[in-house]
Amino acid sequence: MKDPAFTLGIEEEYLLVDRDTRDLATNPPPELFDAAKEALGDRVTPEFLRSQIEVGTTICGSLDEARRQLTQFRTTIGELAGRYNLAPVAASTHPFAVWTRQLHTDRERYNILARDLQALGRRLLICGMHVHVGLEDPELRIDLMSQATYFLPHLLALSTSSPFWQGEETGLKSFRLAVFDELPRTGLPEIFDSWGEYERHLKVLVNAGLIEDGSKLWWDLRPSARFPTLELRIPDACTYLEDTLCVAAMYRCILRMLYRLRRSNQRWRRYAAMLVNENRWRAQRYGIDEGLVDFGKGEIAAVPGLIEEIIDLVTPDAQFFGCERELAHARKILARGTSAHRQVAAYRRAVDDGMEHDLALRQVVDQLIKETLAFE
Repeated sequence: MKDPAFTLGIEEEYLLVDRDTRDLATNPPPELFDAAKEALGDRVTPEFLRSQIEVGTTICGSLDEARRQLTQFRTTIGELAGRYNLAPVAASTHPFAVWTRQLHTDRERYNILARDLQALGRRLLICGMHVHVGLEDPELRIDLMSQATYFLPHLLALSTSSPFWQGEETGLKSFRLAVFDELPRTGLPEIFDSWGEYERHLKVLVNAGLIEDGSKLWWDLRPSARFPTLELRIPDACTYLEDTLCVAAMYRCILRMLYRLRRSNQRWRRYAAMLVNENRWRAQRYGIDEGLVDFGKGEIAAVPGLIEEIIDLVTPDAQFFGCERELAHARKILARGTSAHRQVAAYRRAVDDGMEHDLALRQVVDQLIKETLAFE
């Protein structure tokens, strides 16, 4: 069996905020997108809502290559947005923006989505981060998808950045998933025994006219409809760039670890969706704070210990890819908290200092702007 390429591609979605009001720019000037397109080419695209902008790397062979591109994207968009008194924010929700005031992008794909999804589509005031890993063999993609599902809650826990929704502290570290899960064809991926079985099920939906292709399967992990990749979709948008790279590195290493098992005629145990969904919920609710279920032991285990176990499992793969530093960054996330932790802490500090609720939320936006353009 020829080894997969394990190439890497990362997509990030940013919110565009007004530097004066700190609210979302509901209708940014078209000149901003034109300038971004001129500077970054096809690497930048509009998103469903006009207050969003998406970037995507080329096919990368290393995390350093991805880091250089994402640094350029964030810096360039920050500079261009600044000309219009705007700023990009890498977070999955805005602390106080109201979804009913948003406008969707006037493109055929988005017009169809808006018409099909109605209020659920208009409510999609959320951003994510997607990681593509190159697996040329479709059978391998399906096989590893079924095994990698176990690790999705762990990757979500490291990325959470959506604790607020329309000005309220939700109590969840990833409220984004609560919004996204209202859509059809979301959540954990289905388990298939072969690529053929996957295609047969997909064709049922396509032939019935329900969807055009696999790009309308919005699972947490899916075979990409555009590329020969297995696409990770569960993470929140990470505010610090190094957190993005850490999640991408861990995911890539997990896939190679599972491939090594397969080469040795072994495999990771498949767990029922009802079990993995419990950990998915715990990651959504608590992030890294209250533990996930260790199914082998049948008990809740602290997330730091579970992450250390993953690091141990995939260290040979991190050495192979030369991304030991990015993988080890998970320990820094665990120590200082995710973006969700820092947002809530900033809000509570401001309130404790006597600041009114609305002004405290603006402080959170200021912190998000600063962290989005901070490169460690």
